Amino acid sequence: MTANTALREADDPRSLQVRFSEDQPLQMDSGALLAPLTIAYQTYGTLNADKSNAVLICHALTGDQHVANIHPVTGKPGWWAAMVGPGRPIDTDRYFVICSNVVGGCMGSTGPASVNPATGKPYGLEMPVVTIRDMVRAQAMLIDHLGIDTLFCVAGGSMGGMQVLQWAASYPERVFSALPVATAARHSAQNIAFHEVGRQAVMADPDWRGGAYAEFGVRPVKGLAVARMAAHITYLSEGALQRKFGRKLQDRDSRTFSFDADFQIENYLRHQGSSFVDRFDANSYLYVTRACDYFDLSADYDGKLAHAFQNAVKTRFCVVSFNSDWLYTTAEARAIVHALNAATAPVSFVEIASDKGHDAFLLDEPDFMSTTRGFLEAAAKARGLRERAP
Repeated sequence: MTANTALREADDPRSLQVRFSEDQPLQMDSGALLAPLTIAYQTYGTLNADKSNAVLICHALTGDQHVANIHPVTGKPGWWAAMVGPGRPIDTDRYFVICSNVVGGCMGSTGPASVNPATGKPYGLEMPVVTIRDMVRAQAMLIDHLGIDTLFCVAGGSMGGMQVLQWAASYPERVFSALPVATAARHSAQNIAFHEVGRQAVMADPDWRGGAYAEFGVRPVKGLAVARMAAHITYLSEGALQRKFGRKLQDRDSRTFSFDADFQIENYLRHQGSSFVDRFDANSYLYVTRACDYFDLSADYDGKLAHAFQNAVKTRFCVVSFNSDWLYTTAEARAIVHALNAATAPVSFVEIASDKGHDAFLLDEPDFMSTTRGFLEAAAKARGLRERAP
């Protein structure tokens, strides 16, 4: 694996791809038209005859389309392999699962690391700024390409949950059920602040070169690693950090009185940072964090979140939060539930007790798995889906 792996994946991903030509541009919130447009995606399971069993999974900030397969860059299992697969809560023996790399990402969908056909060079900062709604518009273009009218379920956590909420607001008639997990209807000031620290770390790296680092054959890996380290702290809870690391020393019996990684938590964060830079593009990090920052679903509806869901009264919702998640809190999840109640949309709400923080939705949490399984089984019964896809 080399430091340029993520850049190669941007234009030559080991995934399915659909390419939209110049006459099929993505209309963006900024007013820009992005064309040509490439979307990289993975599918699992079989689409049934009436195309009623499709589940769209929306990935989180630094996730990608590799939900349940071995990741082509890291060699590790997909990020939701515990949740998606034969016999899993999102059962690929029953559902046809789709996940695309978001626009602005770096694993094959058009993003800042992709080659700009107008210049023959990577877009860099010439790529228009992307929003969550832009990501969802691009996903809708993919779903149209696949010939699917209505999605049985749209599911995702964190930034993926934002996309789920945007789907319900933008395309309510196309979403039979929705599973937004560990998310919020708008990004808080605190979360914007954390993202800005990460972006400044990237841009302060001398190798960032104003976003044109690919032209110089370098990458701002140190800045990106620091950004990842800072962000990763927000994904964990204080309890989980204390239980797992506490003040334990790393491979030593006493302090070194230096700035080496004396503590296990320091070594852990450094590992998270160094491993991240091999699979992710620095400019993509700027773009996807900015997309989250701009997300405020109520802003498009005169500040009234319930109005965002006024046409989603036939969509079944299950909103899930984790009590130790301080990145997207249970209070923010309840605000979504109250808005759905006000819009008379059918909604259930589950707060799961876990000390694992925000990342709990990615981990082996039995209550979350059983909640997901139960919600989908009830929705499948309501839609008349058979036990197994033919």
